[in-house]
Amino acid sequence: MKKKKYGRLLAVNVLVASQLLLAACNNDSEKTSGENAEYDPNSKLDVSWTTMLHTASTPTDVVLEKIEEATNSNIEFNWVPDASKDERITAALASGELTDIVSLTVLTNSSVRQSLKSGMFWDVGEYLDEYDNLKNISEDMRTAASIEGKLYGVPYQKNLGRSGLLLRQDWLDNLGLKAPTNLDELYEIARAFTEDDPDGNGKDDTIGFSDRNELRYGNFKTLSSYFGTPNGWAVDSDGKFTAEFETQAYKDTMEYSKKLYDNGYSDRDFAVTPKNTQMEKFAQGKAGIYTGLISITQLENMAEGIQNEMEIVPVNKIESPDGEYHIWSENSGIGGLMAFPKSEVETEAELKRLLQFVNDLMDKEVFMLMTGGIEGTHYEIDENGAFQILDSELWQKDVQPFSSSRPSEVTHSIIDGNPRKQLVNEQIDENAGFAVLDPTVPLESPTASERGTELEKLIIDATFKFIMGDIDEKGFDAEVEKWRNSGGDDMRKEYEEAYKIANE
Repeated sequence: MKKKKYGRLLAVNVLVASQLLLAACNNDSEKTSGENAEYDPNSKLDVSWTTMLHTASTPTDVVLEKIEEATNSNIEFNWVPDASKDERITAALASGELTDIVSLTVLTNSSVRQSLKSGMFWDVGEYLDEYDNLKNISEDMRTAASIEGKLYGVPYQKNLGRSGLLLRQDWLDNLGLKAPTNLDELYEIARAFTEDDPDGNGKDDTIGFSDRNELRYGNFKTLSSYFGTPNGWAVDSDGKFTAEFETQAYKDTMEYSKKLYDNGYSDRDFAVTPKNTQMEKFAQGKAGIYTGLISITQLENMAEGIQNEMEIVPVNKIESPDGEYHIWSENSGIGGLMAFPKSEVETEAELKRLLQFVNDLMDKEVFMLMTGGIEGTHYEIDENGAFQILDSELWQKDVQPFSSSRPSEVTHSIIDGNPRKQLVNEQIDENAGFAVLDPTVPLESPTASERGTELEKLIIDATFKFIMGDIDEKGFDAEVEKWRNSGGDDMRKEYEEAYKIANE
């Protein structure tokens, strides 16, 4: 590992991808000098780590010092705001300005996949079984996180189905409504939250859904699950693939979303609204429905001193038109990879020491530091074994930013002293029973690797335009046809062939 410090990614001009990938290929899968050197798991580690920031500000050093002590390391975090992760990570990959560990959280990004396949990062598959915690990563997860049989990083382990709805229970109570069980009831609640003065202030200042400028992590992807839309692709018994937006369920979701938009029951500014602003609108009492179960604690904390009367109810089961429950699963429970670039991690001994560090991050002690902070300062465990945050404001400053960088959310579990958060945990566990997987996660498509992000953007833009009324169904169909002709059909054929080989 090069002993250098990183604060923020440097602003760089993105170079020609082919030249960079060719350069990366020169640093191929052969082990570099020092391959037979022994690593000392007890040595002090200086490590730089690029990871995502899901909060408005970076954490203090209070908990960081404890994490460093527990892992025998000095950690230099390079925090990348989640809202700009695609551009920042793409620029870093292109420029070669990397850290010892790079969190790659969007494996469908074509630049990320090209970089992984180019040989820029270590294949860690053969090493995981040497470590107490890493060896417990399931074979299914390793396979799903691999590209053409190679595992270019330690998989972030997530729950299978983390999405669902958060609603203002106090608004429901004010209007004499119950939590929704189907799409019609959900629509009626969105209407009532907009038109019936749910906060009782006599003003027309509330809407149903808060939303943001993403299909996947805004409302659309979850709503599409409720309509029975496949997750990314559907594959039939003959091995034939259909893209999600080629289905009637996807179009039904667009119609539903457009109706919400046209009537003002969802955020009219969603196309230009980032995540933090979406959360603020909910926390400030401007919207009553939020998509994303895991955000309940953050929203409650944000509402303190602003909406002290706020009560949130989580809902994970909305009946689909087929009478079943469905929820999309993000990458089959894989939240990305903790990847190790060969430009920074030059020897096998250095790689092994870093893997020891990641293994140590998965110990219960460090998991609790990254989840709750310091016992007695940030949280306590009561007589019933329940976890309770002592000071929300302090926890937000010292601890919260670390939580999204935990290598595993499933290795350890806690009983949450907040009954609403505990209910969320139980609902997320329940979601695993009806989670819809993306069949392409373990499959490789050269077209998807090269142009997948570009092709995906074409459909995202078309979906946004339909919802906002800029195009009709015929216009949307034309964009889908453009997608097919621009590489979509090539992706389909490649996935079908890869699927056939994988199932022979």
